[in-house]
Amino acid sequence: MSWNGQAIWITGASSGIGAALARALGAQGARLVLSGRDRAALERVAAGCREALILPFEATDFAAIPALADQAWNWAGGIDCLINNAGISQRSLAVETGFAVYDRIVAVDLLAPIALTQALLPRMAARKSGRIVMISSLAGKFGAPLRTAYSAAKFGLIGYADALRAEVAMLGLQVQVIAPGSIRTEVSRNALTADGTTRGASDSSIDNGIDADEAAAEMLAALARGEREIIIARGLELQLGEARRTPDALFDQIAGMVAAGYAERMKAEAEGA
Repeated sequence: MSWNGQAIWITGASSGIGAALARALGAQGARLVLSGRDRAALERVAAGCREALILPFEATDFAAIPALADQAWNWAGGIDCLINNAGISQRSLAVETGFAVYDRIVAVDLLAPIALTQALLPRMAARKSGRIVMISSLAGKFGAPLRTAYSAAKFGLIGYADALRAEVAMLGLQVQVIAPGSIRTEVSRNALTADGTTRGASDSSIDNGIDADEAAAEMLAALARGEREIIIARGLELQLGEARRTPDALFDQIAGMVAAGYAERMKAEAEGA
């Protein structure tokens, strides 16, 4: 498939994986909506793209999302692909971590992508085309120490995506999940500590991880192939990810239940109760 001319909305596009995806997609002729909190950083990313709308917003400003969705949709004449990439990580033991950290990370990493997806979903369903991409993490496939909040949110994101995929497959929509391992970004430097402050230091595993542009190229190739669960990792991380990979046969089985009338039967049972 070609990304040329496709309208693609990327959140967390000011740095890291989001910026790398924007650069790669822009080079292939995609029309981009770039979102994040840092307008200046978004403008720098947009400068290297052929056509881009800068749409900065705070991911957890849920009340603003419907109007932002209208703006993005109208600018592009529809959104072909939404890449939910914005997120924040954690580096703290659960026993030391305040609840406010869980509240913040779940809001940013789970509720925010759900809110934006839900704002676009009816429009995509109405025209029977669209692609939803969730950037989760290997920490969303197996529990990662010092990341209880992050793992909880990323597990939840995969669960939402898997259920949504089964519901919308027969409408012509694609839902794809990417679970990256260690990618060379600022993710650990920007992670929250036990009291909610920013860590300010990187991890050796991140510093020695996959280059963000290389990871973005792998992600786009896998998305183009239609892979539903995409693991981007090396070495032991790749082995762990593959060990927890969901079989395609299970995705097919659950989607088949929906196609065979599962939702309609559940509704009829409720109405007849």
